[in-house]
Amino acid sequence: MTTKTLTSCRPVNALAALAGCFVLSACGLITPGHPAEEMLGDEAVPTSEQVIATLPQATATPDQDCLVVVWDEQATPNRDFDREHDLVEGGAISCATGTSASEFEAALTNIRAAAAANDRAALIRELNIPLLYIDRDGTPQALPETAVVERGFDDIFTPEMLLLMQDLKLEDMTVVPDQGAFFQLGSIWLVASEKGGRPRLVTVNRQALDEAIASARETALEEEPLS
Repeated sequence: MTTKTLTSCRPVNALAALAGCFVLSACGLITPGHPAEEMLGDEAVPTSEQVIATLPQATATPDQDCLVVVWDEQATPNRDFDREHDLVEGGAISCATGTSASEFEAALTNIRAAAAANDRAALIRELNIPLLYIDRDGTPQALPETAVVERGFDDIFTPEMLLLMQDLKLEDMTVVPDQGAFFQLGSIWLVASEKGGRPRLVTVNRQALDEAIASARETALEEEPLS
């Protein structure tokens, strides 16, 4: 398995990378000592590099004990798929998130389809409400459904964000134990609020997306052959 390397992320992106304190607190997922407790009240927010450095590295064999615990909570677990896809950047999906690869894949399939069709109703069904939205300046907002629908949808789900969502792949996901899973330097985060359950989109970070796009452009320029 090839290990992916995250480039860089300024401390304000750790705000997203530590995954939606408003949402997770509402779901009861923040425990004492949880990094999200410090996100808004403490200036000493850890950088993304520090967070990634603490992640357990994926090993050659998935943690079967975690999978068994997850499957016990599911009516019809997809055992073959889960065994094959349990390992991603950061470790085993089942151990880090409390749910299975097949549940993430089902959520990603719905998100990809909704984004491709620009189907607002379908996309909203994949959100955890209130949604934590972080704008280009790094300002977090906990948005109820009315705010997402009536005034914020086009600002949150820009063409660039929808394009990102259309290309979400399970193998590109990074998990953080007890925090959830993220894509593109924390541009979006998904969390399952119930063991073995379907993950929902809890955080959309426009600032992280802008930095991911800039990083990709820099990489492309560096890889261009000299004429």
